[in-house]
Amino acid sequence: MIDFVEVNESIRLEDYGKVTFLSKAVSELKEKAGALVPSLKGRTIWMINSTAQGGGVAEMLPKLISLCCDLGLDVRWAVIGADQKAFFSLTKNIHNLIHDSGKINLGEKEREIYESVNRKNADALKPHLKPGDVLVVHDPQPMALGHMLKAEMDIHAIWRCHIGVAADTDRTRHAWEFLAPYADRYEQTVFTATEYVPGYLHEKFRIIHPAIDPLNHKNRDLEPVKMTGILCNSRLAKAHQPVLTPLFDHPVQRMDTDGSFAPAINSHEIGLMYRPIVTQVSRWDRLKGFLPLLQGFAEMKRRAGERPESEWESDRHKRRMDIVRLVLAGPDPDSIQDDPEGIEVVEELKDVYTSLSEPLQRDIAILALPMASRKENALIVNVLQRASSLVVQNSLQEGFGLTATEAMWKRKPVLASDATGLREQIDDDVDGCINHHVEDVDGMADQLESILQSPLHRERLAKNAQRKVYGKFLVFTQVAAWLQTMRDVVEGRS
Repeated sequence: MIDFVEVNESIRLEDYGKVTFLSKAVSELKEKAGALVPSLKGRTIWMINSTAQGGGVAEMLPKLISLCCDLGLDVRWAVIGADQKAFFSLTKNIHNLIHDSGKINLGEKEREIYESVNRKNADALKPHLKPGDVLVVHDPQPMALGHMLKAEMDIHAIWRCHIGVAADTDRTRHAWEFLAPYADRYEQTVFTATEYVPGYLHEKFRIIHPAIDPLNHKNRDLEPVKMTGILCNSRLAKAHQPVLTPLFDHPVQRMDTDGSFAPAINSHEIGLMYRPIVTQVSRWDRLKGFLPLLQGFAEMKRRAGERPESEWESDRHKRRMDIVRLVLAGPDPDSIQDDPEGIEVVEELKDVYTSLSEPLQRDIAILALPMASRKENALIVNVLQRASSLVVQNSLQEGFGLTATEAMWKRKPVLASDATGLREQIDDDVDGCINHHVEDVDGMADQLESILQSPLHRERLAKNAQRKVYGKFLVFTQVAAWLQTMRDVVEGRS
């Protein structure tokens, strides 16, 4: 029923310490760990969630676990399973309700399914626990498991909720009321933003922000020759000269003029190393705001095409507006057949894209990124962001938005919506720009052009953005926060 996941991270804490621009952050983490780790020695820390791959939690846990182990802790990872298909449909609906969507239908039947699956997983995990161990339970799926085991054993329990929305509605209250009976035995809860905390947890919560790994394939620095190689390997660009590395097994697909997907190399070259590029990379999710971004970009191009010569502030900006292109990238639709909403979003984008003129279609690249290789997918995302003049995250709602964090770390200016998770990261016009009207097509067109027309402004935002991530959103800061939280829990300081 429950799976134990081996963590095999190749980059260790000492490797980060050898990197000049990371050495200070590593030294600060080691100093903090010296005071916090002794209280946690002799205990096993268990990270419990519902999947070992896919999604931000599964992406962050291996590095968090690896670095904690490097600091001398015994940290293990277990993933719950379900013998009832209805369980994950139920927890998906809880997830949606917390985000103010989904169906208000959580009753006694749903509670029976939820508790039954959690009971079986708790029973499977119980023989592996010893008194004094620390259980860190992630998100709603296994929340009841921690509640049950804490009631039956002398262990410590922390619940980490990675999701949330600032709204207080019938849907959100319905979800939180369903989860309320499982919250009382947790000694501490952890959220991403204060606005996400339900009222009954206001007395025992902390904020720990998600964080990025600066040396993984998605975020590590890429020299121009490496960027070119990745573009050619993924068939996002033609190899005009020989490149060192072989073709990826799965090419990036691009939406064709008829709405079908074909290898991107078969289409007009995007010009990722040459042109001004506006990019958004996200899941195909209605809440990510892809459609108003596409429509806003199209409106910006339409206006530029109709603008009289006398109204251009410079020939260079006119040229910029003429050759700028938009990239919208998400997972290959073939890899998300179990996500009906994702397929619907791709279809909605297709309807709008196929209605555009052919010149405008050439200026908009809707890309399906292969998911078969995590490494190749991460490198493609990395190069798309690094090749961009502006990265957008136009989410209607966003728990945090690591795609924005990643772009900020790469010293790219970011235009983000005012969703709570994005406002946690960006100070408007300081280290990025906030769009307060994500579905306003005219407003989107205005903001895109305003940011694009000022390279010096973009450079200032980008420098500040990288500095912000270094100080607050790298994995070392996250590990230190977790060490503090766990130490406080075992010493009764919550």
